[in-house]
Amino acid sequence: MVVPELQNGSVGTHTNSSHLYQGPQHSVSNGNRESSVNVGLHDDRQECTETDYLLPCKLYGESSLTRSLRAKHADVSGAPAESVRSILLQILVPFLLAGLGTVCAGMLLDVVQNWEVFQEITEIFILVPAVLGMKGNLEMTLASRLSTAVNAGKMESAQEKWMMIVGNLALKQLQATVLSLLASLMATVLGWIGEGKMPLNHMVLLCSTSVSTAFVASLLQGILTVGVILGSKRMGINPDNVATPMAASFGDLITLALLASFSQWFYSFIDLYPYVLYLVDLLYLCLIPVWMAVSSKHPASQLLLRTGWEPIITAMVISSIGGLILDMTVLDPNLAGIIIYAPVINGVGGNLVSIQSSRISTNLHMYYSPGNLPEGHNGCCNPFRSFFGSGANHRSAQVLLLMVIPGQLIFLYTIHLLKGGHTVPSPLFTVFFLSASLIQVFCLLSITDCMVHCLWRRNKDPDSYSIPYLTALGDLLGTALLSLAFLILWYIGDSGIRPV
Repeated sequence: MVVPELQNGSVGTHTNSSHLYQGPQHSVSNGNRESSVNVGLHDDRQECTETDYLLPCKLYGESSLTRSLRAKHADVSGAPAESVRSILLQILVPFLLAGLGTVCAGMLLDVVQNWEVFQEITEIFILVPAVLGMKGNLEMTLASRLSTAVNAGKMESAQEKWMMIVGNLALKQLQATVLSLLASLMATVLGWIGEGKMPLNHMVLLCSTSVSTAFVASLLQGILTVGVILGSKRMGINPDNVATPMAASFGDLITLALLASFSQWFYSFIDLYPYVLYLVDLLYLCLIPVWMAVSSKHPASQLLLRTGWEPIITAMVISSIGGLILDMTVLDPNLAGIIIYAPVINGVGGNLVSIQSSRISTNLHMYYSPGNLPEGHNGCCNPFRSFFGSGANHRSAQVLLLMVIPGQLIFLYTIHLLKGGHTVPSPLFTVFFLSASLIQVFCLLSITDCMVHCLWRRNKDPDSYSIPYLTALGDLLGTALLSLAFLILWYIGDSGIRPV
C-alpha cells in the first residue's frame, strides 16, 4: 500500500518497541515544545489501493507529542493503561444488555418457528444466522471504525465528523442491501441442495424478506450506534469498550422481529398479489445508486465502497453454513430446544470478541505504522499469548473470558424466568452449554489476537476486516458446538430441561 512517508526528524522520547509509530515529528527541550520540526507528512495526494487502511495516520487529529508521551507509558502492545476494574465496569453493562437482547431473540425465535410461513418455507431458518450475523457485522465494524476515529482525534471537527457519519451510514445501507440479496440467494441454493427443489415464489419471498429486514434494521441500528459513540465520547468513556456490544444490544431482537413480521406479511401476498414482492425488490435495487453517491462523498467510506466487500461477503457465506446447521437441527424433533439457545451462544461470543478486536485495532492505529507490529507478534501464533501478559489487551482478554460463565448463567436463568419458571435446564445441560460457550470464546479470542495483527502486517484495516470474520466464525462455531451438545445429551437420554 501507499504509506505517507516521514521526513528526516527525530523523536526525543523512545519506547521499548522499535516500530512504535510517532507520526509527525517534534522535539522537546527544557520542558518546552519547539517548533523546529518537520511536520513530516507529504502533502501530495497518492492513489489508494485495496490494502490501504481506513484512517490514515496523517489525518489523525491528536498531536504526535501527546501520542509519544502516552506511548512512553504504554505496554509493549501500545495499549493505554487501563485497570481490570475500569475495563470490567465499562464492559459489564453493555455486555449484560447485549446478552439480554439475545435471550429475547431466542425466545422470539422459539415462538415464530411455529408460524405458517416458517413451517412452509423452512429456508427462512437458513436466513436467520446470515441476516443476524450480517447486521452484527455491519454495526460492529461501523462501531469499531468510529471508535478508532474518536480515540485518534479524527472527529473533533464538526464538519469532518458529520461527513464521516453520513458517509458510513450510507455505505452501511448499501452493504446491507447487497448482502441481504446475496444471503437470500445463498439460502435458496442451500435449500435447493437440501430438498432438491425451490419454487420461484419461495425464492422471491426470501429475497423480499431478507432485503426489507436488513434495510430497516441497518438504518435503525446505525443511528443508535452513532448515538452511543458520540455519547461515550462526551462522557469520557472508551467507546471501544461499549460501542460494539451496545450496537448489538437489542439488534438481534429487532432484526429477528422484523424478519418474522416481513416474512409473514409477504407470505400473505405470495398467492394473490405476487407482484408486490417484485416491486419491493425493485424499490431497494433503485436505492443502490443513491447510497453509492452519498457514500462516495467521504474519502474513508469511498475507499470501503471499492474494497470493503471481501470480509462481509465471506462472513455471510460462513454464517449461512451455520444457518444450514440450524435448519437441519430445528427439523429434528430429538433436538427440540436448540432454537432458543442458538442466538444466545452466538450473540455472546460475537459481542465479546468484537470488543477485543476493536481495542487491539485502535492501539495499532494509534501507535504503529501499517505493516509494523508490537514486539512479540511477528512470530507464529500462540493461542495462549492473548491471556498471559500485563498489557491492557491481555487484561481485557482475561476479563472477557472470565465473564463467559457468570454471564451465561444469568442468561440461562433469565430464559428460565421468561418461560414461566415451569422448567429449568438440567445440570448436565448447563455444564455442556457453559463448556461449549467457554470453548467458543476462548477460540475466538485466540483467533482475534492472531487475525488482527496479521491483517495489520498485511496493511489491511482490522476495523473493517476482522469483526466480520470473527462474528461469522462465532456463529458457525457456536451453532456447531451447541448442536453437538444437544446430540450428546440426546444420545445419553437427557432432554436438556426438566420440570420444576
